[in-house]
Amino acid sequence: MRSAPLLSILATLLLAACAQGSPQPFAGFGEQPELPAPKQGLIPTLNARPAVGWPAGAAPVAPAGFKVTQFAGGLAHPRWLLVLPNGDVLVSEASSEAKPPKGLQDRIANWLQNKAGATMRSPNRITLLRDADSDGTAETRTVFAQGLKRPFGMTLTGGKLYVANDDGVVAFSYADGQTSVSGPGDKVFDLPGGPINHHWTKNVVASPDGTRLFATVGSNSNIGENGIENETDRAAVMVYPLPAGPLRVYASGLRNPNGLDFEPTTGTPWTAVNERDMLGDDLVPDYMTSLQDGGFYGWPYSYFGQNVDARVKPQRPDLVAKAIRPDYALGAHTASLGLAFYTADLFPARYKGGVFIGQHGSWNRRPPSGYRVVFVPFAGGKPSGPPQAFLTGFLDAKGQARGRPVGVAVDKAGALLVADDVGKAVWRVAPAQ
Repeated sequence: MRSAPLLSILATLLLAACAQGSPQPFAGFGEQPELPAPKQGLIPTLNARPAVGWPAGAAPVAPAGFKVTQFAGGLAHPRWLLVLPNGDVLVSEASSEAKPPKGLQDRIANWLQNKAGATMRSPNRITLLRDADSDGTAETRTVFAQGLKRPFGMTLTGGKLYVANDDGVVAFSYADGQTSVSGPGDKVFDLPGGPINHHWTKNVVASPDGTRLFATVGSNSNIGENGIENETDRAAVMVYPLPAGPLRVYASGLRNPNGLDFEPTTGTPWTAVNERDMLGDDLVPDYMTSLQDGGFYGWPYSYFGQNVDARVKPQRPDLVAKAIRPDYALGAHTASLGLAFYTADLFPARYKGGVFIGQHGSWNRRPPSGYRVVFVPFAGGKPSGPPQAFLTGFLDAKGQARGRPVGVAVDKAGALLVADDVGKAVWRVAPAQ
């Protein structure tokens, strides 16, 4: 039971945090986003949307000409997706878990995460979904792997399935059509884990030629406040040459990269990144960007290029000077996680080569942002047009979260799959015809 003093404090914070960001649906988007002056206050904005789930028969909304079906429901916090060569779909089920609070800040954080449906006892498994009759709904469901450590990203190359746990990557032998694996997997390489492990979600993706693994690692803090010594090999994308490494930093200064895919015309890796908090409702925009080997992207010393974050001590003007400006902003606090380029032929031609981004949704912005899947067209390896809201309806008329999109993937037929952790479902979007 929550104490009356805590409730009183929370009520005070919620009333005080009354700043308003732009109501425009694509504020802070694009190659040249408007960056307002930072707004620092003693009281941050707290606006987590209550998680209520989907009413019976309800579903997200796609553009005209598309239909949305529930590929699978009743899942336990589904986070990430991998489509296997035979069309089977793997979904990782994992969650943050409430930590014993050490003070008021921890108690407030636990309350916010619980309200948003972000914490539960982590399932720590991967489920296999099979749609054998190709009707858009998985009629077969099996536990593919269990006893893992908060699995998130998955990739298949060279007859091995690689899984990113919260502290490293493990591998399983895989044959086409296989429905389960046993054991914890063989360790491939370690990634930074506890005891803090602030951003625990790790992704792993094989390069198109199958010679390298790329792994994402989020920061251990908002802006390095837990000590820069605890950020070694974090806020980065790592690369591991197969079969035996060594592991090294590929790109750094990326506060919390999650989605990772390769732009189809150039083969360049792109990632979606969650930026820092508590500089105002319209700062700092999350973004997607191409990655340069050895590139530094600012965190924690600057954002969106050379915009210095004065809160970080000591300052590092040498690193700020070489910070690379991201390619495309995705709006402040949208929690952009999933990222997948569309290379199939099922959708209309205008979608070919563009990218879908799963925006998990804000917990600290007024009005809320994200809670949707957006599409950005590409041409010549770069964004080439305005963003489009592709899958919406995750917030109901009361502003409650019926779902929160996370990972996105393209299935064997060319439809879009979306993992929805709060909605406990995987949605499938295909042309209506």
